Amino acid sequence: MEQYLRQLIAIEFTDKKEIFTGFLIDYSDDWILLRNNPVDYILDGFVILKNKNIEAVHRDQDLAFTEKVIRMKGLKTNAEDIIPIRDLASIVNFITDKYGIFQISKKSAKSAYLGKLIELTDEELTIDFVDIKGKFGGELSFNPQKIRVIEFDTDYINSLKLVIQEDAKQ
Repeated sequence: MEQYLRQLIAIEFTDKKEIFTGFLIDYSDDWILLRNNPVDYILDGFVILKNKNIEAVHRDQDLAFTEKVIRMKGLKTNAEDIIPIRDLASIVNFITDKYGIFQISKKSAKSAYLGKLIELTDEELTIDFVDIKGKFGGELSFNPQKIRVIEFDTDYINSLKLVIQEDAKQ
């Protein structure tokens, strides 16, 4: 992984169809932090992946070209993007303090859960769920061991945060 730091890479998993593409910012034994590149020459937030069932980490000519274009646009990664990724607690506490709302996914990419942290124990992660209209919808709990993807600071999340802030003013 060291050779890919600050480069645009793709990560494939043995048990997920989805391929994650982004600039490798940091990694630990358990987690990988990427500046997310969901499509074309766009950077959109951050994604933290559980370092589990990885089939391949690669970089090819297409990714090198995409990276070149992104850098030409003036978009870059920097030291401010680094967050603590020692364990789930350090991750969600940091994101909660700095960004407020995050999105988590389990193995299946079919559903993702957006919300703000209520509580994290060894047995349970509890969030105040945010629906697609920016309304808090109550508590949802997850087994921390099942969380595979954490996303934050994306356009989608930040857009819903604007709705939440506007609703709070009224």
